[in-house]
Amino acid sequence: MRSRIHPQSQPVVFRDRAADVAFLTRSTAQSSRTIEWADGNTYPLIDVEISSASHPFYTGTSRVMDTAGRVERFERRYGRAASAQH
Repeated sequence: MRSRIHPQSQPVVFRDRAADVAFLTRSTAQSSRTIEWADGNTYPLIDVEISSASHPFYTGTSRVMDTAGRVERFERRYGRAASAQH
């Protein structure tokens, strides 16, 4: 590998909010929030909406996605004008 062209990877905790499960792995993702892990060290924390612990394909269950809520959240975030232009 050539030096100084690849992003620096570090231990990061990803927390699945739907299943309330956390995973410690290596990633190049950055976060200003931290969490203390079971080993006593503090790691950056990244919350995710879905992971293998809550995804229907991996768990064998199906969930009904709230598409109306997703549209409303999009319109709040980006404004109604963004969705009306298309």
